[in-house]
Amino acid sequence: MAPPHGDGNEVAEEVMVTETEKRAISTIVIVIAMQEEAIPLIKKFNLSQDTNPLFPKGVPWVRYHGIYRDLNINLIWPGKDLNLGVNSVCTVSASLVTYASIQALKPDLIINTGTSGGFKAKGACIGDVYIASDVAFHDRRIPIPVYDAYGVGARRSFSTPNLLKALNLKVAKLSTGDSLDMSPEDEVFITANGATLKDMEGAAVTYVAYLLSVPAIFIKAVTDIIDGDKPTAEEFRQNLAAVTVALDAAVTQVIDFISGKSMLEL
Repeated sequence: MAPPHGDGNEVAEEVMVTETEKRAISTIVIVIAMQEEAIPLIKKFNLSQDTNPLFPKGVPWVRYHGIYRDLNINLIWPGKDLNLGVNSVCTVSASLVTYASIQALKPDLIINTGTSGGFKAKGACIGDVYIASDVAFHDRRIPIPVYDAYGVGARRSFSTPNLLKALNLKVAKLSTGDSLDMSPEDEVFITANGATLKDMEGAAVTYVAYLLSVPAIFIKAVTDIIDGDKPTAEEFRQNLAAVTVALDAAVTQVIDFISGKSMLEL
């Protein structure tokens, strides 16, 4: 994902990347923010909690792992806040566990999955599942030339045209911020990002994946309508369980499609 460095090794790097892309996908890391979102997938793929943690002592991060078909699946949940006992959501936890997972597991592919808000003006409905084509931040406002673009941090996710065609999944842009609600300032940036979806992890995951040259895709299911008439927090809680079922089904379809294929075949 990162451009080659100008050190005279461009050809060697291109050959290495090409060979990696041709090889069948073996190891997948699934980054998921909430335990409620993770449990159905843990059961679906018969994953076991790691008894010999890969991560630094004292962090709440949890790894579930197992073999499904020919894939080594690692589901990483940031765990619960050590003081408050709630899911460690938002961008800081997402970026940290993504970095640590890539370093420890050397995955072929990162999948960030979870729930999101959606805009009815863009056609989103409760329970819709999307693949994100583009990911950006909406709450890193730095009104200085060049820093403004850095703050938004817009990046494309890994392209999966064959997967999209085979599974007939919806595609949309995703915008990420650290707040569940949406301030007027956030709305301006979300609109500028062209986003249909709003979450609290995606852009942080793609930033780390880009830095470490690991392909990443994003599967998001809509729990709440941001421009609807219900309070976001209320609608999110009301729909979380049912939407997680739809998310579980979609992620299973994606994993089944990936099995036995190379990155080039996605």
